[in-house]
Amino acid sequence: MAVSQAIPITRHPFANGSYKQMLIDGKWIDAASGKRFETHNPATGELLATVAEGDKEDIDRAVAAARRAFEGPWSKVKPFERQNLLLKLADLVEKNFDELSQLDTLDMGAPLSRTRAYRLRAVGMLRYYAGQTTAIHGETIENSLPGEIFSYTLKEPIGVVGAIIPWNGPLTATIWKIGPAIATGCTVVLKPAEEAPLTSLRIAELAMEAGIPPGVINVVPGYGETAGAALASHHDVDKVAFTGSHVTGQSIIRASAGNLKRVSLELGGKSPDIVFADADLDAAVPGAAMAVFANSGQICSAGTRLFVEQAIYEEFVGRVAEFGKKLQVGNGLDPNTQIGPLVSEQQLERVTGYLDIGQKEGARALAGGGRITEGALSKGFFVSPTVFAGVQDNMRIAQEEIFGPVISAIAFKDMDELVKRANATTFGLGSGLWTRDVSKAHAVAKSLRAGSVWVNCYQAMDPAVPFGGYKMSGYGRESGKQHVEEYLNVKAVWIKTA
Repeated sequence: MAVSQAIPITRHPFANGSYKQMLIDGKWIDAASGKRFETHNPATGELLATVAEGDKEDIDRAVAAARRAFEGPWSKVKPFERQNLLLKLADLVEKNFDELSQLDTLDMGAPLSRTRAYRLRAVGMLRYYAGQTTAIHGETIENSLPGEIFSYTLKEPIGVVGAIIPWNGPLTATIWKIGPAIATGCTVVLKPAEEAPLTSLRIAELAMEAGIPPGVINVVPGYGETAGAALASHHDVDKVAFTGSHVTGQSIIRASAGNLKRVSLELGGKSPDIVFADADLDAAVPGAAMAVFANSGQICSAGTRLFVEQAIYEEFVGRVAEFGKKLQVGNGLDPNTQIGPLVSEQQLERVTGYLDIGQKEGARALAGGGRITEGALSKGFFVSPTVFAGVQDNMRIAQEEIFGPVISAIAFKDMDELVKRANATTFGLGSGLWTRDVSKAHAVAKSLRAGSVWVNCYQAMDPAVPFGGYKMSGYGRESGKQHVEEYLNVKAVWIKTA
């Protein structure tokens, strides 16, 4: 395993140790309580910023501002104008992309090589939603009632949206929530993750620069049990859009019962990634490895259950382990870094706990297996890319989401057995398979109970293609036309003309 070193760069003002306020009704203000919290670089432990800590009173203020904007001037803004605002924001994100990617790297640890690669995705999403803005329409429907009764539908914005995002990709997660809201004419109160709030605050600043009116986008940093819970249960919030763990997703559903607000959830996963003996192994080795090791395994749809056909199991899993050993681990500011730190000490404890569990259950660590405690990385939250062999379906490392750079390699013999075992999980977010057999690819893709199936690739994403889960991985979709529909109500109108 190679270890990289940080390369000194000019620190952005959002990460220079200063204090950052929250945005409510177009104004940067302190928390009502005066509370603040710190955000640190997970690679070094250094202080990046002190941030206003919102709670229920701040959420109340933000929701009230969002409601005023929704029922006031924002409701009169035409689709073309909303489109133009999104395009201006896209231009600003593109212009400032290097600093935004640096903020993601500093705040949650992802390597610059990864965060910089999201330029097309981040800008593309905003421009895609801009395109959808002028494509929203209802339809005329011929009914079968007697007489002359004309019927049609209207698509209307759902209202005030409470958006709660995780820390594992703040830039794209923020855009994924505010983009469709602006496109449809909704307003937003965004609660970024307390582990990585800086990019969301900077995007809010750019949104104001783009001319998005006060109250349309509000950003309230804070903790899930206070600010997040208040947003999820707020009686004047019409919809909650949440990305995060299934446990928190369940609590949001319970909290939504008060006013039966609309909820969309993109939750966790324990995704199968299947390698058949007829696959192009030279492509499948790095593909299967980075399906988990990318972003230090902190991806909901990571292909952490690696099913490998028995005939090639030892060879293939060994090659994946050797690939993992050669990855360069280090501070994300070094452009040569491939694997950065975990986001926090809490996440480090969770992942290393599962490393201990796996070995106690009888799995063999062919690569990694522990925290990096020596040298330049000892102050950060670094875990070596880990490959467990000899994993059985009933082991905890094969059933529970670890959210770290940990592969559980499982052998299989025939396709019927495989599909049943691959689907034997409470989750259903992503899945992958590697084969040269087109018929096999179609058959397995149809049989897998997951929202996405990647064939001979993994984690391919596009703004026009929907993404979401089955089962405990949530419901609703992000990206694509389906995403825009999540922010709209459908109204039926009947007019008797004679």
